[in-house]
Amino acid sequence: MKVKQFDQKFDENEQDIIDDLDLSTMTRPNQSQKRVNVDFPVWVIDSLDKEANRVGVTRQSIIKMWLVERLEQQAANKLTMRDIE
Repeated sequence: MKVKQFDQKFDENEQDIIDDLDLSTMTRPNQSQKRVNVDFPVWVIDSLDKEANRVGVTRQSIIKMWLVERLEQQAANKLTMRDIE
């Protein structure tokens, strides 16, 4: 299918455009993973494990969740500061 035809189907809100896509080659930008090692004091590991158990996730998941939350918070703060200036 030509791009012009695909765009026209999309613009006309046709529901079956998904059939025209090759999803096997689809990737999400900035979602590739890279392994890192971080050393924490034992008390931090114990606290992480307690919180992870409370929430029902793994230690790695709680670390990822908290880091993502903090990074999103920082990004939102930067946008807010730009609006103020």
